[in-house]
Amino acid sequence: MKTRAAILMIFSLVFNFRAEAQEDEIKDTPYFSGMNDFTIYNGEDIAFDSYNFFNGKNCVTVEGRIYKRHYTLKEGVSKSSPLQIVRNYSTAIKSMGGTIIFDGEPQEADCAENNGRRMLVGKAVRGADELWIEIVPAGNEDYFMTLALKEKMEQEVTAGEMFEALNRDGHIALYINFDTGKSVIRDESKPVIDQIVEMMKSNTSLKIGVEGHTDNVGNPASNQALSVERAKAVVAAIAAQGIASDRLSPAGYGQNKPIADNSTEEGRAKNRRVELVKKE
Repeated sequence: MKTRAAILMIFSLVFNFRAEAQEDEIKDTPYFSGMNDFTIYNGEDIAFDSYNFFNGKNCVTVEGRIYKRHYTLKEGVSKSSPLQIVRNYSTAIKSMGGTIIFDGEPQEADCAENNGRRMLVGKAVRGADELWIEIVPAGNEDYFMTLALKEKMEQEVTAGEMFEALNRDGHIALYINFDTGKSVIRDESKPVIDQIVEMMKSNTSLKIGVEGHTDNVGNPASNQALSVERAKAVVAAIAAQGIASDRLSPAGYGQNKPIADNSTEEGRAKNRRVELVKKE
């Protein structure tokens, strides 16, 4: 008992958890929840901060929204080994198309927040979010999670740049962010829609195809359907600002036309796109 108490004291200091927080005030993090036999002991949400994630050689400092959770074993259930805890989250990261960055005990890595302790570090991309997660078991009855959300694939492109690319290349790839698994355009991508509208208003004879594309994560049929719905959503958003619908042709190609390597997160992020194609 003394050993476990000492471990918890060390980790509580490292994570700077608020002792006054109540369990019912703290929920699971976005994208990742606690294991079934564990409950949230304490935690903290920080609107903007940085955290050092160890990648096996050095640390990657990720800035964004930070979630910290301390999970503890529920009463009357069997203990979980550190390996079981790590394997659980390793599976979860991989199932969402992510990769394992590090799994082990970093030594002499002063940049790591939990240098010398068993940890799992993973990375994934979901919608517009780049996720970094660290899992640190503390014995058989507790573990700590740190999740950082960083905005991904923001794009600034003007109406003039779009028109130039269409005339030069016949197409342009746009990174319009949608809610995960849906065709709802996120607010941060509405300026891109506005620039498409401006381009169409400035070039009244221009007709374009709006093509949706996905990565290869998930079911091909579902990806195909999602790409079509996202293309239609973009067309609807453009038409809502006064552009005639007969100048816009939506289409979806799912995961069938990648422009980057789907085996990497960066490649998958590039493949999740909407392309504008100039029509004659």
